[in-house]
Amino acid sequence: MPETTAAHVEDELASQPDCWSAAIASVDRFSAALPDAGERVAVVGCGTSLYMSRAYAALREGAGHGETDAFAASEYRSGRTYDRVVGISRSGTTTELVELIDRLGPSTRTTVITADAATPAAARASNVIELSMAAERSVVQTRFPTTVLCVLGEALGEDLGDVVAGGRSAVTDPLPVEPATAHQFKFLGLVWAAAIADEAALKCREAAGAWTESYPAMEYRHGPISVSGEGTVVWMFGDAPPGLADDAVATGATFVDDDLDPMVDLIRAQRLAVGLARQNGLDPDRPRSLSFSVVLQPGQF
Repeated sequence: MPETTAAHVEDELASQPDCWSAAIASVDRFSAALPDAGERVAVVGCGTSLYMSRAYAALREGAGHGETDAFAASEYRSGRTYDRVVGISRSGTTTELVELIDRLGPSTRTTVITADAATPAAARASNVIELSMAAERSVVQTRFPTTVLCVLGEALGEDLGDVVAGGRSAVTDPLPVEPATAHQFKFLGLVWAAAIADEAALKCREAAGAWTESYPAMEYRHGPISVSGEGTVVWMFGDAPPGLADDAVATGATFVDDDLDPMVDLIRAQRLAVGLARQNGLDPDRPRSLSFSVVLQPGQF
């Protein structure tokens, strides 16, 4: 097994509360780049950044700040009109986002949130939010996306003090399940937490090649429950709908439903992904067939 197994991703996921605190303290510096209340906004990204886009869109609309859509960068609805397009990209080099900003042109106000401002996406944007404190070495993203969500949540007026404190505990507290006791994981959430569930499932797939699924919580009964059973973990982010835990447990599955903020609970899912990778003899810093950034050649997009 490579000597660097889990080193980068473990360090990065453990540093999240410190990154969150630093980002929250920096929000005022980014005010000109952040959407104003009442603006009609599209948020775009790829992979993990798409899930953070979806979470932010739900939080922003829920807070009454204005209509907010979220798209994969490759699925942007060019026929719609927005006051601002926000792109999320850790690397700032993702082809789909770079090409989208080029297509939008200078007539569309764009903001790119990235870990490195000296990159093609940032160079093309009207505004840049650089979160260098959350830069990562591992291919598997952990602290960058959650730090993005902290900045955006703080800008919406959320009080994240308890989230930061909860994150510090989640880094070391025992996991709710042992990786070796399950072979299938289903992650569920409601509204913005449904996107966090998607991200948790992605982490376990990327790092460990694990059998993971994710759904809006009320969709669990509409098919996914049929393949639950002994050895299945059904993990709820946020409050569970009434009766859902009973239905999951009746299949023989283990139901995880703790009183944690979904972003705090995501740290535990990230740690689970590392544990699963170790169990499977894999290096979670180097997922199979993945790279730090998807940069496509001409003709691939």
